Amino acid sequence: MKIILTKDVQDLGGKGEIVDVSKGYARNYLLPKKFGVLATDGALAQAEEMRRAAEEAERAAKAAAEQMAQTLVGQRIVVAARSGDEGKLYGSIAPHDIAFAIEKFTGVTVDQKFIRIDTPIRAIGMHEVGIKPHAAVEFRVSLDVIPA
Repeated sequence: MKIILTKDVQDLGGKGEIVDVSKGYARNYLLPKKFGVLATDGALAQAEEMRRAAEEAERAAKAAAEQMAQTLVGQRIVVAARSGDEGKLYGSIAPHDIAFAIEKFTGVTVDQKFIRIDTPIRAIGMHEVGIKPHAAVEFRVSLDVIPA
């Protein structure tokens, strides 16, 4: 029985894929849980449109991530933080602090979930953090942590 998946199903396929499954699996699991619909002519056309839309969205997301990388690579982002006399911070620099500083200094909005900090930033000075806005795009940015 041919089914068009409406959601990703582990070990079977992704959203919009047309899969051939047994009638029992389709009737008892996929269709009642709304993981898929029967593959009729109209549904096949709709599935093709969903697949095209997903590919276009993926292409746009990758292009936006590459544009972000071009803008931010080579930039020095300054983060002001409270610190003691020895240069140690009261606490540490978190991803939301970095995202705020990037937006403040460059105007580029970076979601904090894209920011990868290798080791906690707890001292004044230069540090590097990774930013991964897309599965295929990853780059590093220099942070200059200064006393506030």
